[in-house]
Amino acid sequence: MTTRQEATTSPEATTPPEARAVAERELCGLVNGLAHRIADHVRRQAVPLGLTAAQATALREMTGPMTMRELAERMTCEPSNATFVVDKLEKRGLVERRPHPTDRRAKHLVLTAEGTALRDRLLGLLTRESPLAALTPEQQRALQALLEQTVAPA
Repeated sequence: MTTRQEATTSPEATTPPEARAVAERELCGLVNGLAHRIADHVRRQAVPLGLTAAQATALREMTGPMTMRELAERMTCEPSNATFVVDKLEKRGLVERRPHPTDRRAKHLVLTAEGTALRDRLLGLLTRESPLAALTPEQQRALQALLEQTVAPA
């Protein structure tokens, strides 16, 4: 029979710090490796469409009208970098800047019809042979839930 103390002790408390450090290093390596594989996949799928990886990422993240700041957050880059990418997409006629409906200082980024069609093609390419395609939908949802736990604010 276990004591009350043993029943409430977490596995972390009983694992030596060295073992926890090794496990964390290995897990970080796997997450980093997956991030690199996904970035490489995006780059490979973007090229035939005449896009850079950053432009493909911007199109992927544009799920509706949004501000430059919102897009930069989704792209995990600085707003100035997102502006550079959007400038290129705008020159190609894929994105338009429109007045924000409630904030006179901001602009809404909106995909054009051509931008929407290219985004649809891109999404189709990105889902083919994706590094995540080896996982079942249930496994993908489980991985998503675990990753959301790790990036959620403390």
